[in-house]
Amino acid sequence: MQGATKGVVIGGAIAVVLAAVGFGGYDLFHSVSSKPTADASPVPKVTAPPSAAEVRSTAHDFLAAWASGDVAKAAALTDDSAQATAQLTSYRSDLHVSRLTLADKPATGTRVPFSVRAGVSYDGQDSAWDYDSALTVVRDASGKPVVKWAPTVLNPKLASGQSLEAAPSSTPPPLTAVDRNGTALTAAKYPSLAGILSELQTRYGSTMQGTPGMDIRIKGADGKPGASLHPLSQGKPGKPLRTTIDAALQAQAEKSVTTQGPDAAVVAIQPSTGDVLAVANNPAGGYDKALLGTYAPGSTFKVITASTLLTTGKVTPGTPLDCPKTISYGGRSFHNVEGMQIDKATFAQDFAASCNTAFISTANVLPDGAVENEAHDVFGLGLNWSTGVPSWDGKVPVGTGSEKAMTMIGQGQVQVSPLDMASVAATAKSGAFHQPVIVPTSVDNRQIAQAPQQLPASVDAALRSMMVLTARQGTAAPTVGQLGGDVGAKTGTAEVDGQTKPNSWFLAYRDDVAAAAVVPNTGEGYKFAGKIVAALLSAS
Repeated sequence: MQGATKGVVIGGAIAVVLAAVGFGGYDLFHSVSSKPTADASPVPKVTAPPSAAEVRSTAHDFLAAWASGDVAKAAALTDDSAQATAQLTSYRSDLHVSRLTLADKPATGTRVPFSVRAGVSYDGQDSAWDYDSALTVVRDASGKPVVKWAPTVLNPKLASGQSLEAAPSSTPPPLTAVDRNGTALTAAKYPSLAGILSELQTRYGSTMQGTPGMDIRIKGADGKPGASLHPLSQGKPGKPLRTTIDAALQAQAEKSVTTQGPDAAVVAIQPSTGDVLAVANNPAGGYDKALLGTYAPGSTFKVITASTLLTTGKVTPGTPLDCPKTISYGGRSFHNVEGMQIDKATFAQDFAASCNTAFISTANVLPDGAVENEAHDVFGLGLNWSTGVPSWDGKVPVGTGSEKAMTMIGQGQVQVSPLDMASVAATAKSGAFHQPVIVPTSVDNRQIAQAPQQLPASVDAALRSMMVLTARQGTAAPTVGQLGGDVGAKTGTAEVDGQTKPNSWFLAYRDDVAAAAVVPNTGEGYKFAGKIVAALLSAS
């Protein structure tokens, strides 16, 4: 009897232990046996790369949580929940994201690309920001598949330490520019003004109290602004900027430059004020030759050389001055266009016929640097002009020997733009240098260049009489000779090394409008540049 009872107890005790172990009672089993069994071993940590199914499900769950706005859930699915929480929160709130659509694409290993469409609402304007990004699925310390957190998950252009921010656009506020009479100036209507209008926006958008737009941009780890990634709102223009441009003359200038060669530029100026009335280039886009070109002006520069000679008092318009076919100076031989020769000519006739040799024959009358000083001190070349936009104000370096002779006829190291030579014509007309401006100084109170001297009245009268002679009877007569009003002109043909043909130059004034044009690699001044200037002055 006792043996049967013992067997039931033992059997009952085993049943209890098994039952306890079956419900996970590791501690109860351990109290009976001092050695753990295989069933009690900890589950081994998974170290293999996430499977395709894990990658797919982890990416899906993360993107779904992020898109729905459940930042806590999305961050919990990453290996750095603190950083993910902060940056996901900032993404939605700081960037004014009102809706978010995320769509995963087929994975490549553990990398999952996805598309982003963020609906952004800011300052009463809605926009959609579309871009592609990617995430990588890894295992965390416990072996759980998670998204490896990095700023690039938010946007692929972010680097470590960088973030996204909404901030004022780096683009200046938009600007409404108008001509001197209030007519709107647009690049669509006046293509040659495209670069000028862009520069005016950069310089004066804020001055005219415009409001910049807002952008989503990168913020550096040091807090400094980085590249703009998406516009949030458009800027708003302030007060219109009134320029000196005359819309009617600008339209004529745009048309005129297209009639002569594939390459041409012209500028018109008001002599009494220095106001720039028109600027045009062919082609219209790209480099602004009219304001920034650096060319040798050829015989148009003789306006300055003649002024220098007249100022000495040793030469007058009626002074006899022969025009031989050739002349040597400083060890170099010089000639006239087409072998021209005029016997028993006067200085005025030499000017009107554009005789190189006659001018060079006077080199000994002038000390070295005299012409260069006249160009600088009277005509304002090289005085660091402040027109309101970038411009080239000319360069006339001092030369000796043959370089001096070349300077006297506008060759050698002399470098000017059509703007410069239009100003030369304007100075001759008015008798005083008025620095060209496109933006009136009243807008920003900037300092403009002032010439140390002005033309003596007698010299200016003599110079203008020679320019009138050139316009009515000289080399400029075929183009401007029939224009009414007070008209003076000077032609120029500038030889350029490496070109098959010379550059065509022409400057002239008519009443209170002066203009200069250049048509590179074409021929004589009156044949090409002269036609552009004549058309412009006819419209003034």
